[in-house]
Amino acid sequence: NNNTIICDVAITLGRSHASCPDAEIFKEQGNAYYSKKDYPAAFNYYTKAIDASPKTASYYGNRAATLMMLCRFREALEDSQQAVRLDDGFMKGHLREGKCHLSLGNAMAAARCFQKVLELEPSNKEAQLEKKNATTLLEYERMADFSFDKRDFRKVVYCMDRAIALAPTCQRFKILKAECLALLGRYPEAQSVASDILRMDATNADALYVRGLCLYYEDCIDKAVQFFVQALRMAPDHEKARLACRNAKALKAKKEEGNQVFKNCSYDAAYQLYTEALAIDPNNIKTNAKLYCNRATAGAKLKKFDQAIEDCTKAIKLDDTYIKAYLRRAQCYMDTELYEEAVRDYEKVYQTEKTSEHKQLLKTAQMELKKSKRKDYYKVLGVGKNATEDEIKKAYRKRALMHHPDRHSSATAEVQKEEEKKFKEVGEAFTILSDPKKKMRYDSGHDLEDDGCFDGGGDFTTHCFFFIHFFPF
Repeated sequence: NNNTIICDVAITLGRSHASCPDAEIFKEQGNAYYSKKDYPAAFNYYTKAIDASPKTASYYGNRAATLMMLCRFREALEDSQQAVRLDDGFMKGHLREGKCHLSLGNAMAAARCFQKVLELEPSNKEAQLEKKNATTLLEYERMADFSFDKRDFRKVVYCMDRAIALAPTCQRFKILKAECLALLGRYPEAQSVASDILRMDATNADALYVRGLCLYYEDCIDKAVQFFVQALRMAPDHEKARLACRNAKALKAKKEEGNQVFKNCSYDAAYQLYTEALAIDPNNIKTNAKLYCNRATAGAKLKKFDQAIEDCTKAIKLDDTYIKAYLRRAQCYMDTELYEEAVRDYEKVYQTEKTSEHKQLLKTAQMELKKSKRKDYYKVLGVGKNATEDEIKKAYRKRALMHHPDRHSSATAEVQKEEEKKFKEVGEAFTILSDPKKKMRYDSGHDLEDDGCFDGGGDFTTHCFFFIHFFPF
């Protein structure tokens, strides 16, 4: 702390070799400014003292203390190391060197320095505490490395937060934290850490890489590539930046190729290209969500509705705010007559974006759900919903003959009752679907019974007479 460093400066005043009078005057002036906390002025005078007497260890020690107060720990480390080179018994020099190493994240080097202090002064409480801090820092580093390999990025962030508390000027710890924040999808936090480092050092390749990584995972691939390229200019051997740059370019190319063949109606090819793109980088959540949705669209065109629904679900799992994926899945549910699921997805969409288009889609799905809960007369007759009048008549004759009571006069009472029920349903279906007005109202989803347009198909005797009269055996 400040008091310790001030005290250190005072103690080291006597640890100088024979020096010229000017050097001592400069040192005294430096001490005066240091006491006033005017560290830039103190630094200037300690520098003059060193220039006048470059072999005096205490002058380097004093300037190291000043540089530490100015948070210039790398320069302070150099001065501390020079001080102990000039005087290996300079206990305060070793202590300052250890503190600089610790602040910069060099835990093992810090521990060696504090051990040297304890050899010179075994009862030094400060060295004992700082050595424990160095050991703790090493343990956090070990835990972070292990957790990173296990892809437990939250644990890495936890370890790095505590490591940074012990080593506040260690950029390596900050970069690792920022990288893991990006991998966790916490992009604003990661960007903030990287930007802070770049403000201090615009050429920091690691920080440039993290900035690019955030943009890459936010699906801003072109901008991401620019940062990766810049990082590689600063550090041509930066393997992570090289891999990320390659993945970004490959992902963009494969996605664009898939989009192009889709526009050309080559849906099988598009489906395959989107599949290949998804294999490039499983960590790119936003881009992969879009790729799953794109593949679902291609799958729907190929009538692979189950796979399309599964792909949409995967997209939503990656990004639960992805409206397009909900809309695509809802349409697939409509195509497969899973109307309750379609209504659920459209409700989610409409709650998020209350547009007239989304409202109409929800209304249509709700109507189809209502229609699906009524008796399906098309299924009763065994025809499609686009069947012609002639097809409906032929289907009616076939089904009516199949279930006519005369065909089952020798069957058990139970079978006769069941066939009679089916025969009546066939009559109901024909009554509705053979009447253009009733058919139109039925197809549009009106409750025909409530509207009075449908009387239930008449009684059983009337239906038998109708069938025999219009379709004699």
